[in-house]
Amino acid sequence: MTSEYDVLVLGGAGVDTIVYVPELPLPYADSYMIRPGIEARAGQTGDFVALGLSSLGLRTHHLDMIGDDPYGDLVRAFHRDRGIDFTEVPLPGGTKRAVNLVSPDGRRLSLYDDSRSRESDRLPEELVRSLAAASRHAHVSITHPCAFALPLLREAGLTISTDLHNWDGENPYHEPFAYGADIVFVSATALADKEKTMRRILERGRAEAVVATAGAEGAYLLTADGLAHIPAVTPRAPVVDSNGAGDAFAAGFLFGRLTGEDLDRCALYGSVAGAYACTVPATGSDAIDRAGLLREVAEPTSRP
Repeated sequence: MTSEYDVLVLGGAGVDTIVYVPELPLPYADSYMIRPGIEARAGQTGDFVALGLSSLGLRTHHLDMIGDDPYGDLVRAFHRDRGIDFTEVPLPGGTKRAVNLVSPDGRRLSLYDDSRSRESDRLPEELVRSLAAASRHAHVSITHPCAFALPLLREAGLTISTDLHNWDGENPYHEPFAYGADIVFVSATALADKEKTMRRILERGRAEAVVATAGAEGAYLLTADGLAHIPAVTPRAPVVDSNGAGDAFAAGFLFGRLTGEDLDRCALYGSVAGAYACTVPATGSDAIDRAGLLREVAEPTSRP
């Protein structure tokens, strides 16, 4: 039986306000004059993963809770304009938002508005089951409602991936995601001992692969066969923003996995997609397409 969707993306829809700053950390001052300006645009982790997967030619459906507000309209337009199927569930607290401070070298500091979420927020079980039944794989954002969807996805027999972002390896909130997914992505930024944390995920959970992304240092892939270093890919254009690079890496990796590539090749796809994302301005929303990805991988000059 052929599934209608290759990937069901759960959670991670929202709007970021982009503020360019002269440096990070930003020294205290009464005011700053900002150029090229301040702009609000749709595109948080689930949005960008869905964009990356769709751009690579995978049939993608995004499910999340958003508000009936102008910010929700931006999220709706983001999916509509790019032809990404999107199912929304009302979020009483309003569409999730963040402010991203972006420095000239592309580094980012994100300030997330945590006031939009409520303990009672849920994705309807029957809706999750219905979409899961039509999908091959689920990528789950680490938002509160998605934690309750994990058992439903497992019941449906889907493979699952998740991104723990800047987990410190200790916060128990992340554990259901870390131990409940088949492919786990995590940033190495806050990990005191990345290999120890990666091995704990592999030993305690169901993961076949754990990937720790480390920016210019590349990434680390842990499987039952051991730990491998994945070199960073040199972008073909100047680095302007790291926002969305981790989401692009996840999309590239999943594209490889869902098209039958081995895990090393998946990691290379992720590195190429992540490098491309670093060349896209924070106020933009673009992702590498399948032809571009395969061309970059085929040309040795694209790799260090």
